Amino acid sequence: MAKLIYSMITSLDGYAEAAEGGLGTGADDQEVHSFIGDVFRAVGTYLYGRRMYETMVWWETAHTEPDVPPHILRYARDWQAAEKIVYSTTLESVSSAKTRIERTFDPDAVRQLKAEADHDLTVDGPNLAAQAIAAGLVDEYHLFVTTSVVGGGKRFFPDGVRLDLELVEQRVFDSGLIYARYRTR
Repeated sequence: MAKLIYSMITSLDGYAEAAEGGLGTGADDQEVHSFIGDVFRAVGTYLYGRRMYETMVWWETAHTEPDVPPHILRYARDWQAAEKIVYSTTLESVSSAKTRIERTFDPDAVRQLKAEADHDLTVDGPNLAAQAIAAGLVDEYHLFVTTSVVGGGKRFFPDGVRLDLELVEQRVFDSGLIYARYRTR
């Protein structure tokens, strides 16, 4: 059975999306990008909400940009090779290959995807992840914690959630960004 992984870059105070602007420094260097690419290379399916899909769809054409560094090109190719499911009631069409739209998040359908998949899946975006967490579907949490406190926004973990997690891997990058991978007990 494949794992469902929830991963986001977060601020030091736990926000996956800041109320105003970006999440700060630490996540925008080659060392971090290469590591993220290595960690998620084996992912077979990405589950996105509309807003996260609209952010990530850039990878569909990233290889056409001039002077693309090799680590960006490799991530783009890996992203293009994976299946994508976008959960949205408003998105009318997608602009990437291997992508389909689902109008509602169905926990049973995701359980079936996990059971049948040969490769792990990710759920990306705090709103969609909150639904997966509430349904007990998330097996691992990968946090990339920046060096900034942003003071508000959308939290990585939804309010009202109580989890018992086991730290299974950690790494500190030269930029100060901290990677922590937790497994659900």
